Amino acid sequence: MMATLDHGDGLSRALTPDADLLATLHARLTVEAEAAGLLDVAYRLLDTPVGTLLLAATPAGLVRVAYPTEDHDAVLATLAARISPRILAAPARLDAAARQIAEYFAGRRTRFDLPLDLRLAAGFRRQVIEHLPAIGYGQRASYGAVAAAVGNPRAVRAVGSACARNPLPVVLPCHRVVRGDGSIGQYVGGVTAKHTLLDLEAAA
Repeated sequence: MMATLDHGDGLSRALTPDADLLATLHARLTVEAEAAGLLDVAYRLLDTPVGTLLLAATPAGLVRVAYPTEDHDAVLATLAARISPRILAAPARLDAAARQIAEYFAGRRTRFDLPLDLRLAAGFRRQVIEHLPAIGYGQRASYGAVAAAVGNPRAVRAVGSACARNPLPVVLPCHRVVRGDGSIGQYVGGVTAKHTLLDLEAAA
């Protein structure tokens, strides 16, 4: 039963539940939703050297990594619309992803070994993002080279668009794709984040 407080004016107002109680209730809801098969998208936040990343996963695997620049609330709304409204903060489902990303930023991991759900990419864009792990840790490839590698050498602009809309940045390393003149180009997380990732890998 929720406690009430009498302000002396004859009116009793409900007290807001404390943070510990809310956390306990949320944890119980998460466990019960997962057990009942009602949790279609789980998410958590992860602090990293390139900002707080939003990680989201379906039962099939990691489906989204989002930078703060993408607006996490907007990303969650898109996931709810495109995948399922049954979406909940459930950090445990993302433990492996969070651990591997932390290892990457600590310089202890050069490849990710995670189940991925690529349903947010289709057609040529999916071909591009599936090719990205072939660009090794610490290496770079031009947009033109990636276009040629996926069988459409004239689709340089389309490769740039695919990288800009990569649903799994960091894990699928679109930061390793640069312009033909060697300049780093644009990046969904911002140019500073791209520099940070490239410098991290160059220092290994």
